[in-house]
Amino acid sequence: MARYDLVIFDFDGTLADSLTWFRTELGDLVDKHGLPPIDGERAEALRDLTPKQIMSELNIPAWKIPFLAADVRARAAENVDKIHLFDGIRAMIRDLSAQGITLAVVSSNGETAVRAVLGEDLCQHFRIFACGAALFGKASVFRKVIKKAGTTPARTLSIGDEVRDIEAARETGCVAAAVNWGFATEAVLQAQGPDVMFRDANEIAAFAQAEISEARQA
Repeated sequence: MARYDLVIFDFDGTLADSLTWFRTELGDLVDKHGLPPIDGERAEALRDLTPKQIMSELNIPAWKIPFLAADVRARAAENVDKIHLFDGIRAMIRDLSAQGITLAVVSSNGETAVRAVLGEDLCQHFRIFACGAALFGKASVFRKVIKKAGTTPARTLSIGDEVRDIEAARETGCVAAAVNWGFATEAVLQAQGPDVMFRDANEIAAFAQAEISEARQA
């Protein structure tokens, strides 16, 4: 029996390289929403901060977050052709699905954009899409997804690229995994003490397979 019944994926920065595209929109977003100037150096430095530290650094009030998120979702839906999956993601998804593990996406991005970037073939491997989640509301969505999948937090692996993904996993009791190829740097992620850090997409399926082997030997 597999160690995990369910793997919950974040989308932007975990499955898809949204950051490369997002940087092309950053200047316009800054002007539209009245944020302080963000040049390339400052944008890179923000990757070393937690979400709350970023809000403080850019003087973003909490009430403005939903409007920013909605704007980014709308732009992503219009630019799906510019957002691409990271190397190794397609094979990893197929391998996990072949192991009989339920796959889910929990993302603040919209479902239209998520499905378009994944493509019809990969979407068939996902049982649950919980998109449009609040930036700081993933934990409640995790609970609903776990219930829908008919499993428990202990048998759920959450994989994300940001501090808030780790925090949501911790709050719900899931196994918290982080990837180092997304928005947050490995240093800031490691400071949160994730249960596992992935540095290559190929490691994810291998990790799941290793757990299966250990369970069978037990």
